[in-house]
Amino acid sequence: MAESRLIQGRYLLLERIGRGGMGEVWRARDESLGRQVAVKCLKPMGPQHEQSYLRVLRERFRREARVAAGLQHRGITVIHDFGESDGVLFLVMELLDGRNLSELLEDNKQHPLPVPEVIGIAEQVAAALAYTHRQGVVHRDLKPANIMRLTDGAVKICDFGIARLGHDIGLSAQSSRLTGTGIAMGTPHYMSPEQIGGGQVDHRSDLYSLGCVLYEIATGAPPFDMDDAWAVLVGHRDTPPTPLREIRPELPETFEEIVLDLLAKDPDARPPDAGDLHERLLELALSGHATTVPRTLPEVRPRPLRASVRLPEPPRLPHWARNMTTGSKATGTGLLPAPPSDPTASLTGAWTGPAAARPEAVLPAPSPEVLADLTTRHQEALRLGRLGRWAESGEAHREVAAERERVLGADHPDTLASRYEAAFTLSRQGRPADALREYARAAAGRERVLGPDHPDTLAARQETAYVLGQLGRHVEAHEVYAAVLAARDRAMGPDHPDTLRCRHNLAFNLGRLGRLEESYGMAREVADARARVLGASHPDTLVTRYEVGYALGQLNRWTDALRTYREVAAARQRTLGADHPDTLAARYEAGICLGRLGRSAEALRLFRDLVDERTQAQGEDHPDTLRARHCLGVNLGRLGRWEEALAEARDVCVIRERVLGADHPETLVSCREIAVALGWLGRWTEALARYREVAQARQRVLGADHPDALTSRSDEAHCLEQLGRSTEAVELHRQVAALRRTRATRGR
Repeated sequence: MAESRLIQGRYLLLERIGRGGMGEVWRARDESLGRQVAVKCLKPMGPQHEQSYLRVLRERFRREARVAAGLQHRGITVIHDFGESDGVLFLVMELLDGRNLSELLEDNKQHPLPVPEVIGIAEQVAAALAYTHRQGVVHRDLKPANIMRLTDGAVKICDFGIARLGHDIGLSAQSSRLTGTGIAMGTPHYMSPEQIGGGQVDHRSDLYSLGCVLYEIATGAPPFDMDDAWAVLVGHRDTPPTPLREIRPELPETFEEIVLDLLAKDPDARPPDAGDLHERLLELALSGHATTVPRTLPEVRPRPLRASVRLPEPPRLPHWARNMTTGSKATGTGLLPAPPSDPTASLTGAWTGPAAARPEAVLPAPSPEVLADLTTRHQEALRLGRLGRWAESGEAHREVAAERERVLGADHPDTLASRYEAAFTLSRQGRPADALREYARAAAGRERVLGPDHPDTLAARQETAYVLGQLGRHVEAHEVYAAVLAARDRAMGPDHPDTLRCRHNLAFNLGRLGRLEESYGMAREVADARARVLGASHPDTLVTRYEVGYALGQLNRWTDALRTYREVAAARQRTLGADHPDTLAARYEAGICLGRLGRSAEALRLFRDLVDERTQAQGEDHPDTLRARHCLGVNLGRLGRWEEALAEARDVCVIRERVLGADHPETLVSCREIAVALGWLGRWTEALARYREVAQARQRVLGADHPDALTSRSDEAHCLEQLGRSTEAVELHRQVAALRRTRATRGR
């Protein structure tokens, strides 16, 4: 392979950027798509193996690679392709711009990382593991070298499935001894007790390994850091770890408890799953501990070796552990060249964009300390976003963007990255107009610096289309989505996850344009492609199938929509759990379908259950809980139980007004539902007052010719008719008709 430098006529190997026991990692160029990738070449399958064994191994490799390629999460390295060339199995992955945790510790001379960074890394890794464990995938070899922190602060886990492949291929004499009695592949410093003993390995083994990783980045050394491998293994099996705060007192007590729970010898004593762990870490971050430590690196003494560990006599050693040595600790394969002598210089690289795009005035080079501080503040802003604190996150991103523009220039990629993130926070705060302005600015800058078809440029343009849709500007959104989709198709191929995501959004937008058959057809195509590439039960596949259900409902094919939503709900229950918000959302839509089909008694039972489940999972004031209560009231009315429907609508309206505000669209929907119930009860004067209240609010917020405002004015006219005030009703109908004509003329 090294002689040809070209794999399967497509991947041109450019330079080796890592080497380890499993093989080599190369920076390469995908000649078909013209993009940079990382290619991991596993060790050759030599002639010492029988052909039947090699066939089984190849099939195992394909299976493991498909599983890894199906993992789609911001915390997991993306697998683009896999195959075999000249007896060498290879994986093609995204090329990451960052440093793995082992390298970060080495850059820092084995001093621990700052506390905010430790907690931020822990929270992101836990989120990624929670996702993979829900998919039934266990890493088995989690260690600092397999966790990358990118230059934007994001954290990714690498090498899912690789540990088992390495076991099958047979990497070295040491690993042969380790696996000779069935012990799972792993690195001694991060192996769980059940791995060491060759016992049953499940997701809780990953949690133990994560505990070892967090212990190391928080204190500067793993929990059992001895030179002799057997001493390390005995430490994992028999010796309680030294509490972290004895080594580093400023660590939050809660964090120490979490790590020690992860390091429990008995798997049953560890957190039950990574989702539970993630919730605890989020709670810790929200408590403020993650921001109480200054950003300057504290002076912490390196952790001493555990000289107090009493080693058993040699006869007790199992045969597979005799004469085993750890060698030098793994430093990871890394996807970047060796770091510069100044470790902070790698935080923000030199700008190499086109000369024409650079500002005329050459800015003085900022100091490494300034760049490091900006990177830390950027990461802190990202962490606030992950906690849902969007206003704080947006303010922090804007401050970093302004500072980066001052010291680096308006079109520096780091400045544009901060603007992009600031725009994202505005979108999440329900400020699409402000987000649109920022996204457009980021997209224009990236196009100047990186080119129109660069993935970062396309990402900013796609988000521009999304907020255009939020603003109801669906024609403009369609144009942008179509252009981005063409570029992604050209650069990445039709089945790339980013291409499919864009096609999904385009299908959604077609529905909002009223092009329902096209929307349905495209959503079906995307769902089929995602099922083929990612699997039928993958969350992204189910999201698109959910959209298929919506399109079917818009086409009044409610029976088909009901069947689709029920299938999505069942699949989500299997993979995510019965009380997951996405599972409940699919069941909610199934209830809507039942109501539309006239099966209101069934719908009523479903919504009663949903109200109870959402109250327990999300709280009684949560918007989703209130939506379920609203639909419960609607179906009470459909069954003729109008007094109960009126009471339910009033309760929901009061809570929505308190939680969402008096003029929020959902509050106004509840207010209208009160009016509907009053009308059915013959209380037309009260109903008229409510309808007018809704009409005035919608006119004030949405404009006089908005469809919802016009509907409310028509409701008001109907009330006037019921009260015998025909002259007023006719005049109001005339005004509504004139506004509809004006709107239709403007829309041509």
